[in-house]
Amino acid sequence: MNAAAVTRLCAALGYTFQRPERLEEALTHRSASAHNNERLEFLGDALLNLVVAEVLYQRYPQASEGELSRLRSSLVKGETLARLARELKLGESLRLGQGELKSGGSRRESILSDALEAIIGAVYLDGGLTACRDLILNLYQESLAGLASAGELKDPKTRLQEYLQARQHPLPTYNVLEIHGEPHAQSFTVECAVAEARAVAAGSSRRRAEQEAARQLLEKIAS
Repeated sequence: MNAAAVTRLCAALGYTFQRPERLEEALTHRSASAHNNERLEFLGDALLNLVVAEVLYQRYPQASEGELSRLRSSLVKGETLARLARELKLGESLRLGQGELKSGGSRRESILSDALEAIIGAVYLDGGLTACRDLILNLYQESLAGLASAGELKDPKTRLQEYLQARQHPLPTYNVLEIHGEPHAQSFTVECAVAEARAVAAGSSRRRAEQEAARQLLEKIAS
Protein backbone atom coordinates (compact mmCIF):
# COMPACT_ATOMS: atom_id res chain seq x y z
CA MET A 1 0.00 0.00 0.00
CA ASN A 2 1.47 3.34 -1.11
CA ALA A 3 1.75 5.70 1.89
CA ALA A 4 1.90 8.81 -0.29
CA ALA A 5 -1.18 7.68 -2.20
CA VAL A 6 -3.05 7.11 1.07
CA THR A 7 -2.14 10.65 2.20
CA ARG A 8 -3.46 12.03 -1.10
CA LEU A 9 -6.61 9.97 -0.72
CA CYS A 10 -7.31 11.37 2.75
CA ALA A 11 -6.87 14.88 1.40
CA ALA A 12 -9.27 14.15 -1.46
CA LEU A 13 -11.80 12.69 0.97
CA GLY A 14 -11.48 15.71 3.23
CA TYR A 15 -11.36 13.49 6.28
CA THR A 16 -8.58 12.63 8.75
CA PHE A 17 -8.95 9.30 10.53
CA GLN A 18 -8.60 9.25 14.29
CA ARG A 19 -7.81 5.56 13.95
CA PRO A 20 -5.83 5.06 10.70
CA GLU A 21 -6.24 1.29 10.99
CA ARG A 22 -9.89 1.78 10.00
CA LEU A 23 -8.79 3.18 6.65
CA GLU A 24 -6.19 0.45 6.23
CA GLU A 25 -8.90 -2.16 6.71
CA ALA A 26 -11.17 -0.38 4.21
CA LEU A 27 -8.41 -0.46 1.60
CA THR A 28 -7.57 -4.14 2.09
CA HIS A 29 -9.05 -6.54 -0.46
CA ARG A 30 -9.80 -10.12 0.51
CA SER A 31 -7.04 -11.29 -1.83
CA ALA A 32 -4.49 -9.63 0.47
CA SER A 33 -5.69 -10.67 3.91
CA ALA A 34 -8.37 -12.49 5.85
CA HIS A 35 -8.80 -9.22 7.75
CA ASN A 36 -10.26 -7.31 4.80
CA ASN A 37 -12.86 -4.71 3.87
CA GLU A 38 -15.88 -6.94 3.24
CA ARG A 39 -17.60 -6.18 6.57
CA LEU A 40 -16.96 -2.45 6.19
CA GLU A 41 -18.34 -2.66 2.66
CA PHE A 42 -21.56 -4.15 4.04
CA LEU A 43 -21.87 -1.32 6.54
CA GLY A 44 -20.96 1.38 4.02
CA ASP A 45 -23.51 0.12 1.51
CA ALA A 46 -26.31 0.49 4.09
CA LEU A 47 -25.12 3.97 5.13
CA LEU A 48 -24.84 5.16 1.53
CA ASN A 49 -28.37 4.02 0.76
CA LEU A 50 -29.65 5.71 3.91
CA VAL A 51 -28.04 9.08 3.25
CA VAL A 52 -28.94 9.14 -0.45
CA ALA A 53 -32.51 8.10 0.35
CA GLU A 54 -32.81 10.90 2.91
CA VAL A 55 -31.50 13.50 0.46
CA LEU A 56 -33.89 12.37 -2.28
CA TYR A 57 -36.83 12.20 0.14
CA GLN A 58 -36.25 15.82 1.17
CA ARG A 59 -35.52 17.07 -2.35
CA TYR A 60 -38.51 15.46 -4.08
CA PRO A 61 -41.52 15.74 -1.73
CA GLN A 62 -43.99 14.82 -4.50
CA ALA A 63 -42.06 11.90 -5.98
CA SER A 64 -43.46 8.39 -5.75
CA GLU A 65 -41.65 5.49 -4.11
CA GLY A 66 -40.81 4.11 -7.54
CA GLU A 67 -39.35 7.39 -8.76
CA LEU A 68 -37.24 7.75 -5.61
CA SER A 69 -36.02 4.17 -5.93
CA ARG A 70 -34.92 4.70 -9.54
CA LEU A 71 -33.03 7.86 -8.63
CA ARG A 72 -31.33 6.17 -5.69
CA SER A 73 -30.35 3.18 -7.81
CA SER A 74 -28.67 5.44 -10.37
CA LEU A 75 -26.59 7.04 -7.61
CA VAL A 76 -25.53 3.99 -5.59
CA LYS A 77 -24.92 1.48 -8.40
CA GLY A 78 -21.46 0.02 -8.85
CA GLU A 79 -20.73 1.99 -12.02
CA THR A 80 -21.30 5.31 -10.25
CA LEU A 81 -19.25 4.28 -7.22
CA ALA A 82 -16.38 3.10 -9.42
CA ARG A 83 -16.38 6.43 -11.28
CA LEU A 84 -16.16 8.32 -7.99
CA ALA A 85 -13.38 5.98 -6.84
CA ARG A 86 -11.40 6.66 -10.01
CA GLU A 87 -11.77 10.40 -9.50
CA LEU A 88 -10.26 9.89 -6.03
CA LYS A 89 -7.49 7.70 -7.55
CA LEU A 90 -8.51 5.12 -5.00
CA GLY A 91 -6.88 2.28 -6.89
CA GLU A 92 -3.42 3.61 -6.04
CA SER A 93 -4.10 3.09 -2.33
CA LEU A 94 -5.57 -0.41 -2.40
CA ARG A 95 -3.92 -3.35 -0.71
CA LEU A 96 -4.28 -6.31 -3.07
CA GLY A 97 -2.93 -9.82 -3.31
CA GLN A 98 -0.35 -10.62 -5.98
CA GLY A 99 -2.91 -12.27 -8.24
CA GLU A 100 -5.18 -9.21 -8.23
CA LEU A 101 -2.22 -6.89 -8.73
CA LYS A 102 -1.10 -8.80 -11.81
CA SER A 103 -4.62 -8.96 -13.27
CA GLY A 104 -5.28 -5.24 -12.86
CA GLY A 105 -7.49 -5.46 -9.78
CA SER A 106 -6.79 -1.84 -8.86
CA ARG A 107 -8.77 -0.81 -11.95
CA ARG A 108 -11.61 -3.31 -11.62
CA GLU A 109 -15.03 -1.70 -11.15
CA SER A 110 -16.25 -4.11 -8.50
CA ILE A 111 -13.12 -3.76 -6.36
CA LEU A 112 -13.15 0.03 -6.60
CA SER A 113 -16.86 0.35 -5.76
CA ASP A 114 -16.57 -2.08 -2.85
CA ALA A 115 -13.57 -0.20 -1.44
CA LEU A 116 -15.38 3.13 -1.60
CA GLU A 117 -18.32 1.66 0.29
CA ALA A 118 -15.86 0.27 2.84
CA ILE A 119 -14.35 3.74 3.30
CA ILE A 120 -17.83 5.12 3.97
CA GLY A 121 -18.29 2.45 6.63
CA ALA A 122 -14.87 3.21 8.11
CA VAL A 123 -15.61 6.94 8.35
CA TYR A 124 -18.86 6.16 10.15
CA LEU A 125 -17.10 4.00 12.74
CA ASP A 126 -14.29 6.53 13.10
CA GLY A 127 -16.20 9.81 13.17
CA GLY A 128 -19.90 9.05 13.49
CA LEU A 129 -22.95 9.59 11.30
CA THR A 130 -22.44 13.32 10.75
CA ALA A 131 -18.92 12.81 9.40
CA CYS A 132 -20.16 9.94 7.24
CA ARG A 133 -23.03 12.01 5.86
CA ASP A 134 -20.71 14.93 5.11
CA LEU A 135 -18.37 12.60 3.23
CA ILE A 136 -21.17 11.17 1.09
CA LEU A 137 -22.60 14.59 0.28
CA ASN A 138 -19.13 15.79 -0.70
CA LEU A 139 -18.55 12.75 -2.93
CA TYR A 140 -21.95 13.14 -4.57
CA GLN A 141 -22.03 16.91 -4.88
CA GLU A 142 -21.82 16.96 -8.67
CA SER A 143 -24.03 13.90 -9.14
CA LEU A 144 -26.78 15.37 -6.97
CA ALA A 145 -26.53 18.72 -8.74
CA GLY A 146 -27.07 16.99 -12.07
CA LEU A 147 -30.26 15.18 -11.09
CA ALA A 148 -33.58 15.95 -12.70
CA SER A 149 -35.72 18.71 -11.27
CA ALA A 150 -38.81 17.81 -9.29
CA GLY A 151 -40.97 18.75 -12.29
CA GLU A 152 -39.07 16.44 -14.61
CA LEU A 153 -39.81 13.50 -12.31
CA LYS A 154 -43.54 13.78 -12.94
CA ASP A 155 -45.01 11.35 -15.43
CA PRO A 156 -45.80 12.64 -18.95
CA LYS A 157 -49.60 12.66 -18.46
CA THR A 158 -49.26 14.85 -15.39
CA ARG A 159 -46.81 17.20 -17.09
CA LEU A 160 -49.05 17.52 -20.15
CA GLN A 161 -52.09 18.26 -17.97
CA GLU A 162 -50.23 20.91 -15.96
CA TYR A 163 -48.89 22.49 -19.16
CA LEU A 164 -52.41 22.79 -20.60
CA GLN A 165 -53.99 23.98 -17.36
CA ALA A 166 -51.39 26.70 -16.96
CA ARG A 167 -52.44 28.04 -20.35
CA GLN A 168 -56.17 27.51 -19.73
CA HIS A 169 -56.42 25.01 -22.57
CA PRO A 170 -58.82 22.03 -22.59
CA LEU A 171 -57.47 18.79 -21.15
CA PRO A 172 -56.37 16.04 -23.56
CA THR A 173 -58.46 13.06 -24.55
CA TYR A 174 -57.11 9.50 -24.75
CA ASN A 175 -58.58 6.96 -27.15
CA VAL A 176 -57.58 3.33 -27.60
CA LEU A 177 -57.21 2.80 -31.34
CA GLU A 178 -56.13 -0.85 -31.43
CA ILE A 179 -55.48 -3.83 -29.16
CA HIS A 180 -53.35 -6.68 -30.49
CA GLY A 181 -52.19 -10.01 -29.11
CA GLU A 182 -53.31 -12.60 -26.63
CA PRO A 183 -54.70 -11.49 -23.23
CA HIS A 184 -51.38 -12.26 -21.51
CA ALA A 185 -49.29 -10.38 -24.09
CA GLN A 186 -51.35 -7.54 -25.48
CA SER A 187 -50.19 -4.39 -27.23
CA PHE A 188 -52.22 -1.18 -27.02
CA THR A 189 -52.20 1.68 -29.51
CA VAL A 190 -53.47 4.92 -28.01
CA GLU A 191 -54.15 8.38 -29.36
CA CYS A 192 -53.64 11.46 -27.19
CA ALA A 193 -55.31 14.56 -28.64
CA VAL A 194 -55.83 18.20 -27.74
CA ALA A 195 -57.15 20.97 -29.99
CA GLU A 196 -55.49 20.48 -33.39
CA ALA A 197 -52.59 18.35 -32.15
CA ARG A 198 -52.42 14.59 -31.66
CA ALA A 199 -49.90 11.84 -31.01
CA VAL A 200 -50.18 8.08 -31.32
CA ALA A 201 -48.09 5.58 -29.37
CA ALA A 202 -48.05 1.87 -28.54
CA GLY A 203 -47.28 0.07 -25.31
CA SER A 204 -47.60 -3.25 -23.49
CA SER A 205 -50.40 -1.74 -21.37
CA ARG A 206 -52.95 0.99 -21.89
CA ARG A 207 -51.24 3.12 -19.23
CA ARG A 208 -47.82 2.85 -20.87
CA ALA A 209 -49.24 3.69 -24.27
CA GLU A 210 -51.04 6.73 -22.83
CA GLN A 211 -47.87 7.92 -21.09
CA GLU A 212 -45.82 7.64 -24.26
CA ALA A 213 -48.48 9.38 -26.35
CA ALA A 214 -48.67 12.19 -23.77
CA ARG A 215 -44.89 12.55 -23.84
CA GLN A 216 -44.85 12.82 -27.63
CA LEU A 217 -47.71 15.31 -27.67
CA LEU A 218 -46.09 17.50 -25.00
CA GLU A 219 -42.88 17.59 -27.01
CA LYS A 220 -44.86 18.57 -30.10
CA ILE A 221 -46.87 21.43 -28.59
CA ALA A 222 -44.19 22.75 -26.24
CA SER A 223 -41.40 22.94 -28.82
